Amino acid sequence: MARFCDGLSRRDFVRVGAIGTGLGLADFLRADQTKPAKATSAIFVYLGGGPSHMDTFDLKPDAPVEVRGDFKPIDTNVPGVRICEHLPKLAKLADTFAIVRGVSHNIAAHELGTEYLNAGNRPIPSLVYPGYGAVASKELAGDKELPHFVAVPTTPQKAGYLGVRYAPLQTNDVPKPNVPFSVRGITLGNGLTVEQFEKRNNLLDDLDTTFKGAEADSKLIDGMDKFARQAFDMIRSPKAREAFDVSGEKPDVAKPFGDGRFGMSCLLAMRLIAAGVRFVTVSFTGWDTHTNNFKSLQTGLLPQLDTGLSALLAGLRDRGLLDTTTVYVVGEFGRTPKINDKAGRDHWPRAMTALLAGGGIKGGQVIGASDAKGMGPATEGYTPDQLAASFYHTLGIDHRKEYRTATGRPVMIVREGSVIRSLFG
Repeated sequence: MARFCDGLSRRDFVRVGAIGTGLGLADFLRADQTKPAKATSAIFVYLGGGPSHMDTFDLKPDAPVEVRGDFKPIDTNVPGVRICEHLPKLAKLADTFAIVRGVSHNIAAHELGTEYLNAGNRPIPSLVYPGYGAVASKELAGDKELPHFVAVPTTPQKAGYLGVRYAPLQTNDVPKPNVPFSVRGITLGNGLTVEQFEKRNNLLDDLDTTFKGAEADSKLIDGMDKFARQAFDMIRSPKAREAFDVSGEKPDVAKPFGDGRFGMSCLLAMRLIAAGVRFVTVSFTGWDTHTNNFKSLQTGLLPQLDTGLSALLAGLRDRGLLDTTTVYVVGEFGRTPKINDKAGRDHWPRAMTALLAGGGIKGGQVIGASDAKGMGPATEGYTPDQLAASFYHTLGIDHRKEYRTATGRPVMIVREGSVIRSLFG
């Protein structure tokens, strides 16, 4: 279990977003109608811990040695676009994604930065904003036999004021190569048969009838009651079980993803999207590199990112799914331009990068720039709110749309953002 420098762990992410934990699959499901969109689904890849922009997609080879670090930039298949030498597979696919440099904010703490980048709204004490997946599952219609929002293996994204019905189904594990993948709530474990589950469900129906009306105005009860039957239908659905079973992929499709946890997570994400799931998050932690930054990146993090993300982008493209699937890759902040005395880089929200692909995004371009030492935007820069507005735009979701909280308070989906038009050509 990875733990960040300030004590926040992956398990904490589950606790932070655990509104409605234990309420079951029924709480995650909602089929809603929305206007036509450029993309009909999305994959959000979260690099927890804060990846170094200086050592991934925004290298500074002409900066002083204490800034530029150990890595060299390499050419990509797009003239003039260069990225880290340890991302050679992504370099061959640079025409499929856009790099946004000079993204900047001022929250240097993991938990708050994570909330910010997973919801697109700056955190405030008085309101819990819904994450991207919760909004997408509210706005985008989906297959009643499939969950609309799946997290592989977990996610810090919350349902927030939208309520538990928009919370994610978390797999809590990642697939292993050539092994059928069992997900709690989809595949019945511990020897529990569908018939046994049906008996339990009938008992719950009896209890539901007994207490019906006791909490007529409760958002929690409404979420449980309205979608209980749909959850039961899903748990018996061969379509849902098949969607999660990556062992069903052909060997030539699965091989590029490798056998690492991140690569296998990306393979599952692609399979879920192909089956009709609307929103998938993939969490890849370990980027909190205060010490041994270059060794950690070179021997583990970058090769895994290169293999998994390149296979995901190529796989979606080859299946004809990239145009209708937005891929958004980001961490909570960048890292200090100056290398510390432990060969590491510390928290640095003033400059970071993000990748976007699919959903009408024009690939093969770099938007924005950081200054000569990677300390901040070279000009005006971009905010996480603008990235959020642009992300929703690819899905045909108006970020200015207002929702109502449980107390009737009107809140826009993204309060401060605006669409970065140059991302779309």
